[in-house]
Amino acid sequence: MIEFAWPYVFLCLPLPWLVRRFMPLVDASRQAALRMPFLDELEDLPSSHRIATANPGILWLVIAAWVLLVTAAARPQWLGEPIELAMSGRDLMLAVDLSGSMQIQDFKLNGRAVDRLTATKFVAGQFIERRAGDRIGLILFGDSAYLQAPLTFDRKTVHTLLEESAIGLAGEKTAIGDAIGLAIKRLRGNPENQRILILLSDGANTAGEVQPLQAAELAVKEKLKIYTIGVGADEMVIRDFFGTRRVNPSEDLDENTMTALATKTGGRYFRARDTEELEKIYAMLDELEPVEKDKRYYRPRAELFPWPLGFALIVTGGLVLVKLKN
Repeated sequence: MIEFAWPYVFLCLPLPWLVRRFMPLVDASRQAALRMPFLDELEDLPSSHRIATANPGILWLVIAAWVLLVTAAARPQWLGEPIELAMSGRDLMLAVDLSGSMQIQDFKLNGRAVDRLTATKFVAGQFIERRAGDRIGLILFGDSAYLQAPLTFDRKTVHTLLEESAIGLAGEKTAIGDAIGLAIKRLRGNPENQRILILLSDGANTAGEVQPLQAAELAVKEKLKIYTIGVGADEMVIRDFFGTRRVNPSEDLDENTMTALATKTGGRYFRARDTEELEKIYAMLDELEPVEKDKRYYRPRAELFPWPLGFALIVTGGLVLVKLKN
């Protein structure tokens, strides 16, 4: 269908008739600033009014040119069929532990030993890239929790900020409770089914002003669902001066608290002992069903004003040629 962007411009259509009807005629001989001795001869030349009176067709061409100019000024547009925009997805907040223990190299990536944070960056980065249509936010925590990226559709920026994070950037300790509290604050304005936190840590809460279970109680009141991921291998071989020995690098992981956080808020606790398990966990999280938001539609528009404007110029050019010939 055709629609006019500025339809009020059509109010100018009777403007020439109003000017002709109500404005007083100007006496050219009295108002001229320059007296011409042959002015009487010029009066004998055919004027536009005389030409239009002698040939009514020219008058209609003048009217057509004016109507076309006004139509072009009203900006006619062609509206296409409504196209529905995909507006479904979730708002996910990721909280990643940057404490000193994340530097333990008990993970393998492409056949080489890497620290826990490097493996997390790799797997979580792929998870972020797959969440097309979702808004992703990023919280980094150590001694305190910091909002590194607010909720945004710009997944590339969130991924970049995650890659730029470094162990110890937020301190050497672990403030799990503060990270949950910050997520509650940032997601409070969202619909109840759009408050989701994915928290990854390899230790126990050793810093911060809020205890994890206290934060979980507040999360329940605020309808925040928490998925927790405990990272770290159960066994690791260490070589030292006395030979080799097997140790548990995850002995500081507080699985009871991590499980309680998820259970209280309606989420789940996952245990990632290697990169493969971590990838499976994020694949399971990737299957969260998106919540459909309000539908929005887009109608493509094509500007049509060049057509009436072009025809107006053609008609005007023809009138100029007619007057020159006469």
